[in-house]
Amino acid sequence: MIEKTESIALDEADLRLLALLQDDASQSNQRLAERAHVSPPTSLRRVKRLRETGLIEREVALLNPDRLAQLTGHGLTALLEITLERQAAEHLDAFEARAVAEPAVQQCYRVSPGPDFMLVAHTPDMPAYRDLAQRLFTADANVRNVKAFFSVKRAKFDPRLPLPSVTIESSNKGL
Repeated sequence: MIEKTESIALDEADLRLLALLQDDASQSNQRLAERAHVSPPTSLRRVKRLRETGLIEREVALLNPDRLAQLTGHGLTALLEITLERQAAEHLDAFEARAVAEPAVQQCYRVSPGPDFMLVAHTPDMPAYRDLAQRLFTADANVRNVKAFFSVKRAKFDPRLPLPSVTIESSNKGL
């Protein structure tokens, strides 16, 4: 097994596979190989290596929030700026550990300049957000300031990371 910290070289075939998997990780290896212009065994071997090196962190299903909202309600998405009183490494690490352990926190970034952290959190409703705020911010004497911005509409969400340009022929012509 290749160590996740080990550096690997990516060629055009690897980049094509990564780009295709970012668009649809559920496609069969046969289909992936056809679209990446490699043989199925080559595709299987390369994707396995990309997983083992940690380039492919995990594969998930992206839910349609509008469709899900019809069944469960919209919930509340908050974008949060957090400023700590003390910014020593141990204080930053402690807050980060608490934030990433919270299931409602979907994203956590250390940022600079300005606040110390930016969080994206999703809760079912305002009482659940209040409980999250109590656990993460009010109970922590080191949190100096919180600015909360509540989403009224998500215009774009794209989890893909930009990759160096590669040519991928679309077989979805006419769609």
